[in-house]
Amino acid sequence: MLNAGAGTTQAQTYPSKPVRLLVGFAPAGPNDIVARALAQKLAEQTGQQFIIENRAGANTAIASELLVRSPPDGYTLMFVSLGHATNPALMKLSFDPIRDFAFITQVADAQNVALVHPSLPIRSLNELTAFAKQRPGQINFGSAGTGASGHLAGELFQIMTGTKLVHIPYKGAGPALIDLLAGQHVLYFTNIAGVISYIRSNRLRAIAITGEKRSPALPDVPTSAESGLPGFVVSAWYGVAAPAKTPRAAVDKINGEVLRALKAPDLRTRLLDLGTEPVGSTPEHYTTFMQNEIAKWAKVIKAAGIKGE
Repeated sequence: MLNAGAGTTQAQTYPSKPVRLLVGFAPAGPNDIVARALAQKLAEQTGQQFIIENRAGANTAIASELLVRSPPDGYTLMFVSLGHATNPALMKLSFDPIRDFAFITQVADAQNVALVHPSLPIRSLNELTAFAKQRPGQINFGSAGTGASGHLAGELFQIMTGTKLVHIPYKGAGPALIDLLAGQHVLYFTNIAGVISYIRSNRLRAIAITGEKRSPALPDVPTSAESGLPGFVVSAWYGVAAPAKTPRAAVDKINGEVLRALKAPDLRTRLLDLGTEPVGSTPEHYTTFMQNEIAKWAKVIKAAGIKGE
């Protein structure tokens, strides 16, 4: 335990060297894009580099395992996403998803969008449902990995519409997006952040926002409810965590810097343009949020019969 004097000293000097920020997905996906935007702003504020390290695989569990094995000194952090909450119900973990982490703050909520390859004659969820019912087991949908928000969206869509799709999991949104653009799979549910440029250039077609309200980034794309499928709501979120036993002074300093970054007009504009809404929370609130997310998604995964990789 640090004494009060040591804590004060650490708060004044931290960070005094570059900070590693682990991302549990491959480069170019939405998690990576948002993490890099935040890292850049944190570097500007603190005068120290925040270096992104992509450790893809096992729906972020590989990155999580690396984090909990890292020194709890505040110099290794992780950009946490929904996979952290779904993994306990999907696989046997070598760590405790709550006790082995110091949750610092929720960063943002990220709306998801339903996309189709332009080769498909589909422009709405109703058309997708009719098209899929005529072709059971013939339509592939990709995701960033088993248990990722896009996978959960695809499973929920099938349950709600009585359709049968074929799930293709990837090691991150970047590889999944590459194959979608190439037509290797034709349906994709994902965060807006990683695909908005392809939507705007008409390389991909957005047919619905799977959130409760339209996205300012894609104001012309209707919600699921507006498309005739109320209740089809699956969004994602991002946050920052450190290894358990990280000094509270470091946790508080990073919390303060992230909250400061989220108030900066340039970062807020950037996140909103990506379809991602800045949040910011205390370590205590974020820990409670994580506990609730783990419990919620465990029920969904069990009901859908989703099995881990």
